[in-house]
Amino acid sequence: MILSFVVLATFTAAAAGLPAVWSNNEQIDRQAWAQVDQGIRAARALYIAKQGEVVNFATLTAQRPTLLNYLIQGDKSGLTSYLMDLEAGAGFDLITICDLDNVVVAYTTEEPLVDACLMEESSTYSLATSGGEAEVWLLASYRITEEGKDFGKVIVGMKVDNEFAQEMRSQTGLEHSIYLAGQPVASSFDVEYSILAETTRRVIEHVTSGSAVRTSFTINGNSFYATRLSLGELDLFAEVALPTTELLSTQRSQALFLIGSIVAAAGLASLLGAFLARRISQPLVRLSTSAATLSRDNLDFSISLDTSVKEVSTLAQVLEGARIDLKHSLDDLQKEIEWGSNLLESIVEGIVTLDKDNQILYFSSGAERITGLARDQAINRPIEDVFQLVEEESVSSLIPSPGQKNIVTVMDTHQRAITIAVTGATLIPSEAEHSHIALVFRDVSEEEAMNQLLGRFLSNVAHEFRTPLSALEASIELLMEQAPDLNKDEMQELLTSLHLGILGLETLIDNLLEAASIEARQFRVSIRPSDLRNIIAEAVHTMNPLLVKYGQHIEMKMPTSIPLVQADPRRTVQVLVNLLSNVNKYGPSDSEITIDVTVERDVVKIAVSDQGEGIPDDLKRSIFNRFIRPGVNNSNVKTGTGLGLSVVKAIVEAQNGHVGVDDRQGGGAIFWFTLPIARES
Repeated sequence: MILSFVVLATFTAAAAGLPAVWSNNEQIDRQAWAQVDQGIRAARALYIAKQGEVVNFATLTAQRPTLLNYLIQGDKSGLTSYLMDLEAGAGFDLITICDLDNVVVAYTTEEPLVDACLMEESSTYSLATSGGEAEVWLLASYRITEEGKDFGKVIVGMKVDNEFAQEMRSQTGLEHSIYLAGQPVASSFDVEYSILAETTRRVIEHVTSGSAVRTSFTINGNSFYATRLSLGELDLFAEVALPTTELLSTQRSQALFLIGSIVAAAGLASLLGAFLARRISQPLVRLSTSAATLSRDNLDFSISLDTSVKEVSTLAQVLEGARIDLKHSLDDLQKEIEWGSNLLESIVEGIVTLDKDNQILYFSSGAERITGLARDQAINRPIEDVFQLVEEESVSSLIPSPGQKNIVTVMDTHQRAITIAVTGATLIPSEAEHSHIALVFRDVSEEEAMNQLLGRFLSNVAHEFRTPLSALEASIELLMEQAPDLNKDEMQELLTSLHLGILGLETLIDNLLEAASIEARQFRVSIRPSDLRNIIAEAVHTMNPLLVKYGQHIEMKMPTSIPLVQADPRRTVQVLVNLLSNVNKYGPSDSEITIDVTVERDVVKIAVSDQGEGIPDDLKRSIFNRFIRPGVNNSNVKTGTGLGLSVVKAIVEAQNGHVGVDDRQGGGAIFWFTLPIARES
């Protein structure tokens, strides 16, 4: 018992002391790395500030009138002298002036910087060579303009050298070095570059936030902690380093002190063990029994010990507290597991995990909704059996590379083709021998269909603009060249062609603007009591030249008395113009168009009917959606953008009316809409 107590005392002292040693070292390390992290953040801010200084000075230099005067006069000597004065006063290392052909006009360095004139208007790091050695510059470019005229550009630079690194060290408090392709080009260390380049670095850890790597190294017997900051696309890095020689010495001294304390505490505890062994043996046996019960994962009991030994009683209380904390932790862990499961089940995207043989291990609720397949029908089945590819592709198209996305078309349980976007990741569960694959997919059928509709819409818009513009261009060229030789009829024909082209463009632009305002939720109407006869007359007058061109004539059917309607006159004219334009495009030439007005209770119904092929039944529900055009087989039909009817629907419904389409008896279609009758005030 005494020997056991001695061993227990020694183990307890070690268990309490060694973590303290480790914790102390960890705290010192954390403080050191916190200082390094603070230094790299300060360095990043300083580099951003340096870039801002270079950009601001380039901007101010390009806007100096004196510089522009020298450049216009071609006085290279005076320009160079002026630039030297500017450089000396601003503390920069380079000012170069380039003409419009990217040829150096003037510079302040001994030799012009190679390719400096080719950089764009921004700040960047540039590589140059001088005397066979690589040089790094922080450059900024700005155009030299006057009243919209371009005279070239000014390049301002700051050399990234040892003096630059010393300045960064003085501002961050840490050693500073700049590396290009792994080789030092500037450093605040008072050593040769070759020594710095050959220094062996030990990787401490990869910092999770970003791509930084923490390293340690030794130079001339002095230890350092360091991390790097990427400076752009030249494989250029800045490194800040904290001296840790004194820090490591302090760690060793504290570790020796703590280990000595542990040994002393263990010895003292061993001496006391013999005295206390008999007093605490029986309570400890009972406490051991309770601990054994805990070890069997039985946490549903209370640990209570009636003893006069205060230490044993305290230990029992600590054990009871640990039991309660462990039970709470397990309960919280169970809740988190349940929460995670509920979260996975609530995600609308489908989630599937696969084993090394591409057998399905997990099938989420989202996957059930998308595929129409129940979970128990998918588990333990090959992925290619559940996702049947429409095209003859390999199963690899269903399993993209990590970070990539594949778009594939598969058949669901109803043999309906659906397009899904699939992303993948590799999982390595701790209890599994092989890695698993997680797939996340969603149904993008509607998005793909919308992309196709949008492509056709853009093609139609381009055609709609190009056709009238070409006609307008031809008519205007003819007027410019042959106007004096044209008779009255020929002149009238050209003017009519111009009018029709402008009318078509105006209607297209109106629809595009209205569709944009509807999409941006900025669509508004100004409703007031309005005379429907005037609205119809204006729309017919607007469309009449286009209707006459194709031999289409309008028949009006209106009651003798029409009450005022609640409407926005301008937008209601646009509704009728769009409907008449549709009839003009899709109706046959030399046919009759009917505008029928009827009064029904508290609304007035306006119907526009044609003698065309009508609207297929499968399109009647979607005909008023964007980008939808009637699928007719008439080769004479003019193309459209598919926006007109969607604008009609938006305007009518904004005026508290309704819109629809019916079949016309004898062939053709009837597009109608209603407007509320204005109430007498």
